[in-house]
Amino acid sequence: MAEDRHDPYVSLRNRDFLWFVASLVAMTLGTMVQATVVAWQVYALTNDPLSLGLVGLAEALPFIGAALYAGHVADLYHRKRLSLVAIAVQTVCGLALLAFTLRPGFLGPGHVWPVFAVVFASGLARSFLQPARTALAAEIVPRETYANAVAWRSSLWQFAAVVGPALGGMLYGFSGARLSYAVEAALCVVGLVLFARIAYTRAPAAAQEGSIYDNLTVGIRFLLTQPELLGAQVLDLFSVLFGGATALLPIFASDYLHVGPQGLGVLRAAPAAGAVLISVVLAHRRLRSAGRTLFICVAAFGACWIVFALSRSFWLSLGILFVSGMLDNVSVVIRSTLLTIRTPPALLGRVSAVNQIFIGSSNEIGSFESGVAARLLGTINSVLLGGLVTLGVVGVTAWKTPALRNLDELS
Repeated sequence: MAEDRHDPYVSLRNRDFLWFVASLVAMTLGTMVQATVVAWQVYALTNDPLSLGLVGLAEALPFIGAALYAGHVADLYHRKRLSLVAIAVQTVCGLALLAFTLRPGFLGPGHVWPVFAVVFASGLARSFLQPARTALAAEIVPRETYANAVAWRSSLWQFAAVVGPALGGMLYGFSGARLSYAVEAALCVVGLVLFARIAYTRAPAAAQEGSIYDNLTVGIRFLLTQPELLGAQVLDLFSVLFGGATALLPIFASDYLHVGPQGLGVLRAAPAAGAVLISVVLAHRRLRSAGRTLFICVAAFGACWIVFALSRSFWLSLGILFVSGMLDNVSVVIRSTLLTIRTPPALLGRVSAVNQIFIGSSNEIGSFESGVAARLLGTINSVLLGGLVTLGVVGVTAWKTPALRNLDELS
């Protein structure tokens, strides 16, 4: 019997999935433009580095804080409508930022709180959008193409994550905040229209019995019964929390590699560029020995940061960041596919919300951890220690979760 041929473009032939990823790219471009322009604008108005941390905090608090309830809502109500409402709110946020720039003198050194308020609202909208959109994505593709769909979704998201900050920087640098926010709002409108094109029929919602507390925490309880999925989540959380040092890249660019802000932009783009490349590769081939591959990639990710800490060559550091992005995205694809396959449809929203907490915690709190460790231990020592801790986490997780270690093909 001839072996079934792997079709790397099977998901892209699904019209609804095509509308989904097109909307995802437009929305990601818009949010990345917003994040870049807000950071530049707030710092230009305040000249206070702490204000940049407060921007991140203003978005992270609602994003993480509302996650469990957002997951509950995503499983209880119509996922497409909920996603459209969240996208519409993000569009309004872009229009609000645009309106601020149309009033001369409205924003100033002592009056930037409206920007923080909009960022807070945007973070809250994203908190509801993520679990609803993730759960919906699993409903519009056949189960046998989950891994392929996740690979393409991740690849296109990473592409937008590379282009978005560059687009925001160029728009702001050449035309100012007004045009930048207008483009952001337009991209959100495009994302809204594209998402509305998805032909989605809501499956009958399972009755949610028990108290509101039971329903909010069912995603956590489900993860505790899935050692492979929980192990992958924990591995990702701690590897990014301790192993990543993206927040410290400005220090390396300035003090150790001496490449200035232009070099910093290239360094920041390198991991996402690596992630785009490996996502395309994963879409073109079946991923076997998934558990072993996951542990090897996360261990190599930690080793990359050790080498990066010791490097004084811009090109070596750039290459290391590129490879780290590839390794990290393999982990993302495996974890996301595993979550989609192992989670019952009725729980996808709530389990995705728990995953959202893991991701939000590792990225936002990881930046805070990197800053604190650098202050206490020094920049180089903090990155070295983070890489070593990541290797330790890989060893402990592999020892404690043999089911994940022995996981074979994702299907």
